[in-house]
Amino acid sequence: MSPIPAVTCADFDAFDTIIDVRSPAEYALDRVPGAVSAPVLDDAERARIGTLHKQVSAFAARKAGAALVARNIARHLEEQFHDRPREWRPLIYCWRGGQRSGSMAEIFSRIGWRVGQLEGGYRAYRRFVLQRLDEAPATLRFQIVCGVTGSGKSRLLRALAAAGAQVLDLEDIALHRGSVLGSLPGRAQPSQKMFESLVRHALDGFDPARPVFVEAESKKIGALQVPDALMMRMRASPCIRLDLDLPLRVALLKDEYAHFLADGPALGERFDCLVALHGRERIAQWKALGAARAWDALVTRLLTEHYDPAYLRGMPRNYAGYEAARRLGITELSDAAFASAAQALVAGAAAGA
Repeated sequence: MSPIPAVTCADFDAFDTIIDVRSPAEYALDRVPGAVSAPVLDDAERARIGTLHKQVSAFAARKAGAALVARNIARHLEEQFHDRPREWRPLIYCWRGGQRSGSMAEIFSRIGWRVGQLEGGYRAYRRFVLQRLDEAPATLRFQIVCGVTGSGKSRLLRALAAAGAQVLDLEDIALHRGSVLGSLPGRAQPSQKMFESLVRHALDGFDPARPVFVEAESKKIGALQVPDALMMRMRASPCIRLDLDLPLRVALLKDEYAHFLADGPALGERFDCLVALHGRERIAQWKALGAARAWDALVTRLLTEHYDPAYLRGMPRNYAGYEAARRLGITELSDAAFASAAQALVAGAAAGA
């Protein structure tokens, strides 16, 4: 039997499947994007073995752990991996590339699969992510999509992706729309580490010869921090400014934030965090509009009194290309209008405009 090769993070693409054998809790916190979970110890088993190691002995822990690991690997072979062909190439990793991944890799190798084991495990992968987040932004050309709240920036990004452009949708990755009302119903944000893993994966998938379209963001999207090197590169990049008339912006936001309009108390609670900025009287007025279901008036006031002033103060200060941004007008909210705008941007990028 050939020795099991130690693989680095640069070799991920050489394998058919990446297998994370850490516990479900470790996997949920962060993982290699696309990795499947096949824990050799679940959360309770891992805690039990750790207690045994601490209270009895390392030998007792290894003996009990080996029995659990063997049973779990057998179950994964019978259920999750039973149909894999002889040519299948799995890459296996655990926390630091030691016993958990080594146990599964040994068995898979003896079966006849050309298995690899990630050298250094997840800890090495995490160092790789941080290194690439520092390095990758400088190799890419970004086009920053700007525009006040409700101007359709996210819709334009989706249209750009559909038109074949390279798009980095940070709000989609972060599961948050980036404002005080930006949380998505029923969807929690990923951990900071998982967010960074997904951003790294996206950056490394782009062709440096083509521009990458990304929305202008603040340093934080919800609870998540945009990586520093990416933020600096974005802020120094040329901008495209999306223009949409106020009535259309109101209509767009009523559509995208319909879940808040259906839950008046939750909407009112979100306003409470803005008391320090706007005072209790204005917040009470907003709440009254919400209670009366006067949505057009409420959204208009939110835009003109809160979102627009903050955006217009911050953008020229934070994005060097904002004042000289190319203007792109949208006159209706149809898919066709955004598709046409996206195609114009893609054509301009191809022509070097």
